[in-house]
Amino acid sequence: MRLSTIANIAGARFVAAGHIDPNIRAVCAADLMSDVLAFAEPGCLLLTGLCNPQVIRTAEMADINAVMFVHGKAPTADTIALAESKSIPLLSTSLSMFEVCGRLYQSQLADEQNRS
Repeated sequence: MRLSTIANIAGARFVAAGHIDPNIRAVCAADLMSDVLAFAEPGCLLLTGLCNPQVIRTAEMADINAVMFVHGKAPTADTIALAESKSIPLLSTSLSMFEVCGRLYQSQLADEQNRS
């Protein structure tokens, strides 16, 4: 599923690298970056409430395609600059992590992943 489609489903807006529209095959929802490194699949979307540059560094290490901040949180200027330099799209939504996961599941992102 394209990131732009996911953004519409989650009511999210692009904060950085909005010109990039990668295909997303899975979602990792976590606030512990150690969990992200242990469980995220390459090419996934990371949902998190953390807004610091470490999120971008973790996303780069884990080969994550995009990051969406939940609960209306906005990344700092240095986080945005780092994401732009790494070409990692950033989005923000006012929804909770739970709500975004539920909406994506209902939109059959999980089924698309299982068919690959």
